[in-house]
Amino acid sequence: MEPHTTNPVSGSFRGMGLAPALLDVLDSAHFTTPTPIQERAIPHAVVGTDVIGVAQTGTGKTLAFGLPLVQRLLGNQSTGLILVPTRELALQVAETLARFGKPLHLSGTVLIGGAAMGPQVSDLRRKPRIIIATPGRLLDHMRQGTIRLDTVSMLVLDEADRMLDMGFWPQVKEIMNALTSERQTMLFSATLSREIVDLARKYMKTPTSIEVAPPGTTAEKVTQEFFFVRKQEKPQLLEKVLEGSGSTIVFLRTKHTTKKIARLVRDMGYTAAEIHGNRTLGQRTQAIEGFRSGKIKVLVATDIAARGIDVKGVELVVNYDMPMKLEDYVHRIGRTARAGTEGKAISFVLPEERRVLNGVERLIRKHVQISKMPVLPPARAVSQTTMDEPFRGRSQRRRPFRRR
Repeated sequence: MEPHTTNPVSGSFRGMGLAPALLDVLDSAHFTTPTPIQERAIPHAVVGTDVIGVAQTGTGKTLAFGLPLVQRLLGNQSTGLILVPTRELALQVAETLARFGKPLHLSGTVLIGGAAMGPQVSDLRRKPRIIIATPGRLLDHMRQGTIRLDTVSMLVLDEADRMLDMGFWPQVKEIMNALTSERQTMLFSATLSREIVDLARKYMKTPTSIEVAPPGTTAEKVTQEFFFVRKQEKPQLLEKVLEGSGSTIVFLRTKHTTKKIARLVRDMGYTAAEIHGNRTLGQRTQAIEGFRSGKIKVLVATDIAARGIDVKGVELVVNYDMPMKLEDYVHRIGRTARAGTEGKAISFVLPEERRVLNGVERLIRKHVQISKMPVLPPARAVSQTTMDEPFRGRSQRRRPFRRR
């Protein structure tokens, strides 16, 4: 499966074979110019071809599969199924597709863990046309007999490499085996591993492979800076780099350290929220919405947030800890410099992590310079009484589809 390398067919959505009704919705939403992955994937997808899309985060992959999916469902009474690795990504995809599905009277639902089964069962009884699900929760419904997949005419695997990393591959295969072979399949990923290629060969029909950036390519307008720093100096260096910064995401390896650093950032005088595996779905959603609205300046997160969270205007990403998996470096810093904007990524590298840094250089295909350490502020004690939650109250943002 060699990458498809034809030139873009047009600079407009009108040159792609999309239905007039869908073009009208795009015009109403002020979407006029497709991104490269949209421009190259949509013409193949709308004619029913299986597609493998390789593109970095923040390049518009959701519409690259979402518009062909909506168009396919307009012509029949079938169902579209989108599998994603995380709850946050499921909600983000639902929010994006609701802008195009609702005006065309296509209902949808989100099936994710951490939420009650009952409301999801009620949603499924209404026979939604678009189902966005994490693999584990979808399997729960399949085994309880609350969902049937015999009407699925298009399957989308989004962030396929992340599903592989998170151990979802057996569940994904079980789901794919339950689908009719008479379906269209689209797979999107920032990287293309041997396992993904093997799955594509088994479950996809002569797919067109479209690569708009080599695997490991970082966002074009992100400035990357690296510091060698001792572990005990990390908190002071974080305080220094946060001075004068805008919206910032700080990535760490463990849940315990994430909680501690979120508290430290609040002690510095910034609004901060944390996202990690011990937070409930409601807490994680509240944190992201607060960050998106500007109520929260600093989001402190484990790699659960490295993919699938599309927040515009993130100015800075800080790798407080270098990632355990090198590929996550690209996904972390992809939270900034999205959709052609500029951004900055700063990484704290321990002296003994020289091999990790060398691995990053190989991944991004460039040599990195080590910056000189600035004058650090005095060390500060971490308060044990700072509130975990930086704000109270329910968000008033309108919800897409029905998500339970």
